[in-house]
Amino acid sequence: MKDRIEISGFADEIAEDLKTQIEVIKKLGISYIEMRGVNGKPLVEHSLEEVKEIKRQLDEQGIKLSSIGSPIGKIQITEAFDEHFELYKKTIEIAKIMETPYIRMFSFFIPAGETPETYRDEVFERLQKFVDYAKQENVILLHENEKEIYGDNAKRCLEIMKEFYGEHFKAVFDFANFVQCNQDTKEAFELLKPYIAYIHIKDAKSESGMVVPVGYGDGHVEQILVNLLDEGYKGFLSLEPHLADFTGFDALEQNGEKKEKMSGEEAYTTAYLALKKILDKIL
Repeated sequence: MKDRIEISGFADEIAEDLKTQIEVIKKLGISYIEMRGVNGKPLVEHSLEEVKEIKRQLDEQGIKLSSIGSPIGKIQITEAFDEHFELYKKTIEIAKIMETPYIRMFSFFIPAGETPETYRDEVFERLQKFVDYAKQENVILLHENEKEIYGDNAKRCLEIMKEFYGEHFKAVFDFANFVQCNQDTKEAFELLKPYIAYIHIKDAKSESGMVVPVGYGDGHVEQILVNLLDEGYKGFLSLEPHLADFTGFDALEQNGEKKEKMSGEEAYTTAYLALKKILDKIL
């Protein structure tokens, strides 16, 4: 079963520079990155020549991308779309240079205080344009459930999947984001399991919304990973620590003594070890 799982992660949470990102993940025995930010700015804001140089450095170190951690669809639904679609087309060019078929994306922020369903038609019209172009360019869009976008809860994620799921559009399952939306993750998994192609590894406390290492929150991570593997899942578990500002890990482990802000390497290592603890138990 271990050969069905690859660990990846958002290495920009370790450090901005690629050299440090690579050093730390290699130290942990990880050979994939879900690249969101590198060398001080989002990957999608780099020129194509810069992307080629980043790819050369990755190849030199034997590191591959599991996905482009893109910001596509992470704008207000009321914002103009044409310029964003141009960024989407560039993102696909970057994915091809990086030799990954996967692009993480979202389903647009809904104005605060407004009903998401009001914007359903506009959201779906834009998603259809994304999917049509993904088919043309032979890439795979991975929709992430995220706070305050149209697809924030399981019900609306299911709507999206029923409309667009296929060879070029699939689901990311993010435990913490569901917890932070007061969405029961077990219910979400049961609804979305046929569509899940990629997993973000982070957990959160339902009362506070605080992100914590997996297994220490209310995301039912271990149980869902067991169920996922029983369903035949084969693919990536991508670390998204969000722990660098988390000061409570020592309190969970010992007698309430809190530590100072974690470094990026400490946060990433903590996230990795929490996942490894679960995998060692269930695999």
